[in-house]
Amino acid sequence: MSGIGRKGVDVSRRWILAHRIGDGPTFFGVRCMSDAQNKSNEYDLVVVGGGIVGCATARELTLKHGNIRMAILEKENKLAMHQSGHNSGVIHAGIYYKPGSLKAKLCVQGLHLSYEYCDAKKIPYKKVGKLIVATNSLEQQRLADLHQRGIENQVPDLQLLKGVEAIKKIEPYCQGVEALWSPHTGIVDWGLVTQHYGKDFTERGGDIHFNFEVNGFKESGDSSYPVTITAKNGNFVKTKYVLTCGGLHSDILSELSGCSREPRIVPIRGEYLLLNPKKCYLVKGNIYPVPDPKFPFLGVHFTPRMDGSVWLGPNAVPAFRREGYTWFDINPKELIDALSYRGYQKLAFRNVTYGIQEVMKSFFSRLQLKDLQKYIPEITAADISRGPAGVRAQALDNDGNLVDDFYFDSGKGPIGRRVLHCRNAPSPAATSSLSIAKMVTDKLQEEFQLTQFNTSTTESK
Repeated sequence: MSGIGRKGVDVSRRWILAHRIGDGPTFFGVRCMSDAQNKSNEYDLVVVGGGIVGCATARELTLKHGNIRMAILEKENKLAMHQSGHNSGVIHAGIYYKPGSLKAKLCVQGLHLSYEYCDAKKIPYKKVGKLIVATNSLEQQRLADLHQRGIENQVPDLQLLKGVEAIKKIEPYCQGVEALWSPHTGIVDWGLVTQHYGKDFTERGGDIHFNFEVNGFKESGDSSYPVTITAKNGNFVKTKYVLTCGGLHSDILSELSGCSREPRIVPIRGEYLLLNPKKCYLVKGNIYPVPDPKFPFLGVHFTPRMDGSVWLGPNAVPAFRREGYTWFDINPKELIDALSYRGYQKLAFRNVTYGIQEVMKSFFSRLQLKDLQKYIPEITAADISRGPAGVRAQALDNDGNLVDDFYFDSGKGPIGRRVLHCRNAPSPAATSSLSIAKMVTDKLQEEFQLTQFNTSTTESK
């Protein structure tokens, strides 16, 4: 691949490693150039983390500030290897979130931006909708509160369905007494979307350094590029400013840069079950429970996938390492770090019964059957099998409270004041990725005066 991109940038030079986009046969070439040729390790701004938020923001920055020299540093050998590629694949509409919160605002904005982007890039998706189903009078009261939240959050075309017949018009095999219907909730492969963000970024002149696991930030002694970011493999880059979007490692990156480690990240694994392909006709769209405020996580739901399969779950169990996708993935240092944190101890103590139940469901998957049959009685034990898992980067404060909203901060000192940290970006971060990117880009411009560089007024496409 060769060619000249916008503003004369040779896009063929911008890939550090051979990289595949999506499932097709398209490959990007290997860039081979020395530092002497192009000072390839010196940047105006570096994004640490090649997940969906980091890639979306890097892309947005190149759109708004086209002449800024930028790079993404990713510790794996491809983008979206963890949370961004291990999730339910739902395009959320913004119903659950507290009115006025960043989640509520950015999710609704992100819903529209996501569909526009997928249409522009011809990324396949399905608007299968979502039913939030109440099965008793107590859940009806909570559903009414959710309905009001959805209205305040300006969720598009949200409807309250009363009675089992109204529910069955949407989901013929689902039972309940009332439900909220969100017709614009959809499904997509967020890992594929992230790959497209990365492709947009490199086509606009950005670099992506794979296998770059950051292990330190230090003063470079260079007034032009005052921050040096080092990697475990001995590589380094120099930069003026830094944005970290480290997901499961966001608190570690903050501490490495001399900033506060609070809030801390505790890894929570969510394990899915798979519905027998012969029974997938039972589920047309997303079917969700009414959340119980006594418990910290949502509970079992039904999620159709782009490949036609249906995921059931997830549960919520502790992971024994930050990227611990099974019970056998154990990192003693990370485990001790989590268990010794006062906030984690308080969270576990307050939810000990819930936690034991979730662990039991992990070992004995049929214990989840009752929860599933509450909505679709036709599902039997023979219809479920073990499926994939993902790990959620759950931010906790020292009192054991879940940090519920998106959270960003920066530090002090010669390095800390040059770094903006994305500290907490759980669901619906994928749906919100393009709206988060716009907000963070504005924040970076405000904090770091990016307008000192020549800027581009190119609009997002």
